[in-house]
Amino acid sequence: MLEVLSYTFMQRALLVGVLIGAVCAVIGVYVVLRSMSFIGAGIAHASFGGVALGFLLGVNPVISAITFCLAVAWGIAWVSRSGKVKEDTAVGIFFASTMALGILAIGLMEGYNLDLFSYLFGSILAITQADVWLTVGLSGVVLVLVALFFKELLFITFDPETAQVLGLPVTALYFLLITLIALTVVIALKVVGIILVSALIVTPAAAAWQLTERFGRMMALSVLFGVVSTVGGLLLSYELNTASGATIVLLSTALFFLSLLFSPRRRRAAIR
Repeated sequence: MLEVLSYTFMQRALLVGVLIGAVCAVIGVYVVLRSMSFIGAGIAHASFGGVALGFLLGVNPVISAITFCLAVAWGIAWVSRSGKVKEDTAVGIFFASTMALGILAIGLMEGYNLDLFSYLFGSILAITQADVWLTVGLSGVVLVLVALFFKELLFITFDPETAQVLGLPVTALYFLLITLIALTVVIALKVVGIILVSALIVTPAAAAWQLTERFGRMMALSVLFGVVSTVGGLLLSYELNTASGATIVLLSTALFFLSLLFSPRRRRAAIR
């Protein structure tokens, strides 16, 4: 097992895995507590349209995915906040239309594009040095913004009505949170792929929620579960010769059910 750590590609994969596991776990706490899991899934699948358009137009697919995910995230926020439709309805509309756009873009391409499908299912072992720097940069942006607006995001997570009364820019903070979700989705694309990225955001935080009711402890446990899932899943996939993205998500799911088994919440509910 230890000899694999001497390979450059594995070192890059482990570094990116730790960063992405931590970032997804941090954002996932807000996603779970605010019941925004469907939004995370919608943005994740919307990124397929951005990646496909990038390949079709000859643009870096990560750049096109960032642009596309941000546009979709802001579109969902604007449509739902304007009061025209409910949030889940807006997600459903953007979810379907962006996936359709991605399929249309694939149909306009000539030939089979293996790189495109690596974004669908993840390819962490194929991470390049440029991918590492991009991950470090985007992860830094997300974590710095979370640190700068930690109290405000915490406030609107638990009591948005009171935050509005006290004069906090609730709408702007909501747009900030949904922007952070979009950036996190793009960061994780190469690790677990478009299909599974929402699971990496939601599952570690859901596991942490089973074990504690304190926000800070939940954040720490979520990061722990996220990092263990990505690093452990990566090493397991190498040893078992399985798909890395799927192995990471399945390990994260196993940790969730283990947390559920020992959950104080579940025990209290059973007693009641």
